[in-house]
Amino acid sequence: MKNQEIVRIFNDIADLLEIKGENPFRIRAYRRAALNIESLSTDIASTPKDELMEIPGIGQDLAGKILEYIQTGKMQAYEDLKKEVPEGLSGLLSVPSLGPKTAKLLFEKLQVKDLDDLARLAREHKLIGLPGIKEKTEENIIKGIEMLKRGMERQPLGKVLPIAKDVVGYLETHAPVDQIKIAGSIRRWKDTVKDIDILATSRDPKAVMNAFVHLPSVQDILMHGPTKSSVIIHEGLQVDLRVVEEDSFGAALAYFTGSKAHNIRLREMAVKAGLKINEYGIFREKDDKKLGGKREEDVYRILGLPFIAPELREDLGEIEAAIEGRLPRLIDSSDIRGDLHVHTRRSDGSHDFDELIREAKKRGYEYIAITDHSKGLGIARGLSEERLLEEKAEIEALNKKLKGFKLLAGVEVDIRSDGRMDFTDEILRQMDIVVASIHSGFRQSREQLTRRLTSAMRNPCVSIIAHPTGRLIGERDPYDVDMHEVLKVAKETGTAIEINAYPLRLDLNDAYAKMAKEMGVRLVISTDTHITNQFDFMEYGVAIARRGWLEKRDVLNTMDYHSLLKALKK
Repeated sequence: MKNQEIVRIFNDIADLLEIKGENPFRIRAYRRAALNIESLSTDIASTPKDELMEIPGIGQDLAGKILEYIQTGKMQAYEDLKKEVPEGLSGLLSVPSLGPKTAKLLFEKLQVKDLDDLARLAREHKLIGLPGIKEKTEENIIKGIEMLKRGMERQPLGKVLPIAKDVVGYLETHAPVDQIKIAGSIRRWKDTVKDIDILATSRDPKAVMNAFVHLPSVQDILMHGPTKSSVIIHEGLQVDLRVVEEDSFGAALAYFTGSKAHNIRLREMAVKAGLKINEYGIFREKDDKKLGGKREEDVYRILGLPFIAPELREDLGEIEAAIEGRLPRLIDSSDIRGDLHVHTRRSDGSHDFDELIREAKKRGYEYIAITDHSKGLGIARGLSEERLLEEKAEIEALNKKLKGFKLLAGVEVDIRSDGRMDFTDEILRQMDIVVASIHSGFRQSREQLTRRLTSAMRNPCVSIIAHPTGRLIGERDPYDVDMHEVLKVAKETGTAIEINAYPLRLDLNDAYAKMAKEMGVRLVISTDTHITNQFDFMEYGVAIARRGWLEKRDVLNTMDYHSLLKALKK
């Protein structure tokens, strides 16, 4: 849980430094460090200083600050910085699209105190007239505040799941639990989560509850009972823990995994069959005889259904498919043979080929595609034509030496505002794989954004469209694009669409992934890796694919290397 705390502090420091107009390189260093710490799958609190300094972006200074926080619970440099910037001003920076200069201007000129004050002034058009603020700026500020408030109700899965795993890990170590599982919307892998639900069994529930309410991150205890407790932790999340009987664990897991709509459908089926279902088990109505509940599968089996994977439990046709024997054989992480969206230090990644290859092999991959940015994305140190072709030559030379593993020479090419590619076809047709994406102009009209994507897909050199709606969960809404038209053109042109597994993107989302499958569009699941730990994000992408009913055959990077190359050439 310390990882998330340090990420928040480093991002806060970057915001405060921006307000003060400090060196942009220093600001970027904190943001990069925060991003890389967020990607860690290990607990930073138990990482020695020399290993901390192996994390890209963490040098002597930042490693010292991390250790200081772990050992004392405070970071003095952060505390000092907060005293230099008015509290209300730093709060304004949480609004997406509101930069430090504008926030400072609003604070100083209009004495804006908080988000409600800012929203009121924007609605009353009292911001117009300040330097750089027009009517469109006010609209964007209002939308940003609304998005921020939505984000306070539900948080991104990528931020909540690691915290939930930490809580479970703590209880496994500090409490006498026999079985313990995360339930709720996290177990269904919904992209946003309201709270954390955990179920456990134990011969000593009281001891489990005592350990739970004394979690190091507990901020407030809402309820402390013998078998159920609720707490608020530092991240503002509510965590509910229930200890149930061993004989009811499966029924409770099904009940508290949900969704509500799915559970209602199961209860309706039970009533028709003279049964009843609750968190304690599945019972015969006439004599209350318990028929099952120790295993989750009992609930489905007794209703005459095959087991339905948690990711499908949304009442979106899964009950009918189960009755008719049409449930998909969902894709699994073990089906993935490689990652088709990976960056190196030549653009904005953190590693060279050898480090990426080593980490990819650890995950059992047969290949990865190197897709550094094209020249138009200057902020990401995009490659020129010459540098791209040099990288391709290096990859070809390396492939001759590699055994049992291959690199694909690729590029993530920018789709310009007029729909043209950032490189000529002459350059692009020399690559094994071309991933096209939009990185600017998010506020263009629906027609223009749709035209940019469809124009890219009609270019025969383009293999894949990456993160097609541009969303960053809790930070930036999807841009306005006609996804039905995009998928229609993807089918016509044979272009694959990416499910970007980066936890704040998860783009394509589950609904569009299902639509793509139904329209016969091929997909890929890629991590957009910039640091090797981000290869671990593949599980998020696979989960979104499973929520979209995808099977192994629907996803290109379940193919072996040679079959993939043939598919890409088509």
